[in-house]
Amino acid sequence: MSADDEAQVRHIYERWHATITSQDLGGLMALYAEHAVFESPTVLAQFPDRDEGILRGRGEIEQLFARNFTNLRKQFSELYRTGLFFSNGRHLTWEYPRLTPSGAQVDLFESMDIENGLIVYHRVYWGWQGLKALLAARDRQRT
Repeated sequence: MSADDEAQVRHIYERWHATITSQDLGGLMALYAEHAVFESPTVLAQFPDRDEGILRGRGEIEQLFARNFTNLRKQFSELYRTGLFFSNGRHLTWEYPRLTPSGAQVDLFESMDIENGLIVYHRVYWGWQGLKALLAARDRQRT
């Protein structure tokens, strides 16, 4: 991995977490390529009329995170991670573990493809705690 690749990956890793926990929508969207693809069960929880959990383009991704920042405010503001990530310069992965030093949290596994310093494909895998949070957010929207 080149020094430039390493710097770009670390930038995404650090800034993505900072923008999620501060709920900085503009800063978060600056990390995504215009043509980015986002895949996650939260798409179906936040947009129940959709038939797949895939979004295409920064505009659709921005709409999702705007809803997430409202409907999952607490879960996104207190995320803990170990500081350990894996990357080959083009692919970046890390975990938000269910068990943290202060208790349980939404458990997520982030997987991102990076090109030219931007996220081009982002997959989020939700664990049991995360699934419960998504179902609760969906149920709140129905009432």
